[in-house]
Amino acid sequence: MANGTDSALRLMIVDDSVEDAEAIVSALRNAGIAVRPLRPSSIDELKSMLGAQPIDLVLAAQHSSGVPLDEVLQLVKASGKDLPVVAVADRVDDASLSHALAAGVRGIALRHKPQQLLQSVRAEWADLEARRALRRLEAQVRETERRCDALIQSSRDPIAYVHEGMHIRANSAYLEMFGYDDFDDIEGMSLLDLVAPQHVEGFKALLKGLSKGEPPPPRYELLAHDIDGNSFPAVMEFTSALYEGEPCLQVVFRRQELDPELAREVEELRQRDQATGLLNRPTFLHALEGAVADAAQHQGQHGLLLLEPDHYQRLLHEIGLDSADALLQAIAERLRGVIDDQAVAARFSEHTLAVLVRGDHVATIGLAERIREAFASHVFEVGPRSAAITASIGGVQIGEKIASVTQVLAKANQGVQSSIGVGGNRAEIFDPSAVDRAEEERVQAWVARLREALDNDRFLFHYQPVINLQGEPGAMYETYIRLDAGAGETVPPMSFLQIAEEHGLLWEIDRWVVGHAIDVAATQQRAGQPVTLLVKVTQASLSDDSLARYVGERLVAAGINGEHLVLQLPEAKVFTHLRAAQEFAAAVAKHGCRVGLEQFGAGLDSFQLLSHFDPAFIKLDRSFTEDLPKNADNQQRVREIAQKAQKLGIRSIAEFVQDAASMTILFSSGVDYVEGYFLAPAGPEMNYEFE
Repeated sequence: MANGTDSALRLMIVDDSVEDAEAIVSALRNAGIAVRPLRPSSIDELKSMLGAQPIDLVLAAQHSSGVPLDEVLQLVKASGKDLPVVAVADRVDDASLSHALAAGVRGIALRHKPQQLLQSVRAEWADLEARRALRRLEAQVRETERRCDALIQSSRDPIAYVHEGMHIRANSAYLEMFGYDDFDDIEGMSLLDLVAPQHVEGFKALLKGLSKGEPPPPRYELLAHDIDGNSFPAVMEFTSALYEGEPCLQVVFRRQELDPELAREVEELRQRDQATGLLNRPTFLHALEGAVADAAQHQGQHGLLLLEPDHYQRLLHEIGLDSADALLQAIAERLRGVIDDQAVAARFSEHTLAVLVRGDHVATIGLAERIREAFASHVFEVGPRSAAITASIGGVQIGEKIASVTQVLAKANQGVQSSIGVGGNRAEIFDPSAVDRAEEERVQAWVARLREALDNDRFLFHYQPVINLQGEPGAMYETYIRLDAGAGETVPPMSFLQIAEEHGLLWEIDRWVVGHAIDVAATQQRAGQPVTLLVKVTQASLSDDSLARYVGERLVAAGINGEHLVLQLPEAKVFTHLRAAQEFAAAVAKHGCRVGLEQFGAGLDSFQLLSHFDPAFIKLDRSFTEDLPKNADNQQRVREIAQKAQKLGIRSIAEFVQDAASMTILFSSGVDYVEGYFLAPAGPEMNYEFE
């Protein structure tokens, strides 16, 4: 589904009330969905947007007078686009439901039931992405089949396709090896006719097993004979395949001129990673593809585990880079001692090992825990040094519902990263039948970790310089909170802020952020290096005046003026908590602090908000600066925002600046400040030369 962290829902809202439309956008953003909204106010504007803008979903008020629902449905249908329309209603009865469904809406969302509306949006977006993915896959399959057909025909490897033991396709190299001039000569011929008599019975048993659905062996050695009856040693490699939509076997039939024992040794070396002795990545991926196909077609049960040694960079620093292979060799040796004949292990990437095990989720979880315990209880000898090494393990139970290599690897990697994120020495296994339980355990682990971080001051700041394009003096930094994971590793806020919000911890994090920023500003002031800090606070601190009072107390205690502090609130949160935001801004202004709006311009009518809320700064939503040099619409929008802000006496900031061309556009547009990787990345030190 597309609604991941890096994807935005392109949403059209047809509603007479801009406030109601903004409330829908805010509710979706609160649920973690990035939204790029559009709101046509007339039928002509709707036509224009449908023709010019890529749109994922339409939410249309059932009783809109400006653009009636029936008109919306007719125009969407006339556009020829696969564009789902969901009707937003205050209430539903049998008559209105029947009429809406007959007219072509895909669902009804109740305005006063935010969770039901959210579920409707998610469901329709997921269905749309599934349809798009299917169309892409169908096109890719057709193109892949065409290319594969051309590649197989031109391949020097002898390749044939076999169905129920009979030839249905063979390339030129295959025909040449057996002495045939044309495929017509062997079409429908049994593979048995190419096998030497002494191997016929064994090969018959193999074909019988394949016809019953048994997995093919990776290699099969035998004597073959050509059209003239000449025998020669050969090796066959089988792969499950489709030919013209029908299941079959792809057979690579190679002449084996080498000594068979030597050939086996060469093949074994080809499949192994030389540093660890485990299978290499290509060989393991081939085995994983077989397991995924077995799960999809025959309900086979397999589990995948990925594991990484915790604090790997610190370990390398301690033992030396020259001992990296010895370290991985020791880790691989310990892993080999844990797994049995039902599992195969591989070196999957630089310091990630992989295990494929046959069995149900109980077997997978059991093996993961045995591996974790084997690492935690062992002292590893690496040359003259010894070290205690724990492992973070992520796994997935391969099943019919998650039967693609991409999905399987993604889920396993998520488990590894999640295990690392909560401290390591942990195994997280994704099992479709136990998702809720696993998610609850993960969330509780995060809550405990956040509680510990708050109680023991385990957060820290990274700083990114904010540069004035007009040459005004003074140092300014954006502050970014990080969770200190130890050993020099940090965890970004996107990993934990949602959990913190759901468990009522945001207001405590806001207090830490503000208090720490004031301490840092005071330290810089005493050192003769005054600095202004941009600090993000959340809507959780708008519910009462406690944060404003805390700001005043900490400023007095630190002995500095509030002008060094700019407290930033997201535009969408201010729009939906306007009165509270106004009171908060007025309260902190008494202490000299300024307030800024971030993610500005992403709402339906951002400048309408400025008639009710007076920020000192607005920070443009980062979507405006992504590919800015190539996006004329964004360039025009940036100019409009910068010019309107100047007229209102508000300073503008553009973030996520990544190239010199963007800098030129922002400067000519009248933007006051810029920040981004092109200038300097965020880091733990404030060492940018502003002069």
